Amino acid sequence: MKLISWNVNGLRACLKKGFLDFFSSSDTDVFSIQETKMQPGQAEIVLPGYEQYWNSAEKKGYSGTAVFTRVKPLSVGYGIGSPEHEGEGRSITLEFPEFYLVNVYTPNSQQELARLPYRMSWEDAFRSYLKSLGAKKPVVACGDMNVAHEEIDLKNPKSNRGNAGFSDEERQKMTELLASGFTDSFRFLHPDAAGAYTWWSYRFHARRTNAGWRIDYFLVSDSLKERIRESRILSDVTGSDHCPVELVLA
Repeated sequence: MKLISWNVNGLRACLKKGFLDFFSSSDTDVFSIQETKMQPGQAEIVLPGYEQYWNSAEKKGYSGTAVFTRVKPLSVGYGIGSPEHEGEGRSITLEFPEFYLVNVYTPNSQQELARLPYRMSWEDAFRSYLKSLGAKKPVVACGDMNVAHEEIDLKNPKSNRGNAGFSDEERQKMTELLASGFTDSFRFLHPDAAGAYTWWSYRFHARRTNAGWRIDYFLVSDSLKERIRESRILSDVTGSDHCPVELVLA
């Protein structure tokens, strides 16, 4: 089964930058996107053979997730089961026969970590949600998780320590999530790969110089890790400040 995840940083803008061409050439079973920044009716998106599921933010032009799948899910859920974390359209869960797929757009801690307390609350609720699903069947969690876990996951770790996405608190929450029964699929196959990034600032020609961060993931329940056949970063795909990531399961 082939899965792709991509923070499109505004789907309407990405549609003008080749999204549909990439979508059709990817030939993927399940395509998850984050930061749609739209309601479903704001653009005509025709994807023959795929069912569409949307979770848009109440605030227009903000956040939002969607999943396009040609494998019919057994069930679909929205949110992470916590009322205090509803309203921003940050998660969709599709149940398939062999696993749950959770598409997530994790809240950014913002400049000077202004939203870090909320982020910490989110992290605990999200981990609890994934564990509750994992008690029923394995889980694949994908999306923009807004954290570079280790120093190898960003170009300039020393100067960025303490900044949003590389604070000790956020990194520790990712460590806790992995310790609770999940495997980072990319590091499972590529433990020492450096310069492997999924997001680049629009400033300072960061993408051209590959001064990036790896903050987009496919995490899988430990019971699925031996089924990982490919976990790739598709850094040549443009159209957003993030690039897509891909997972192939046997």
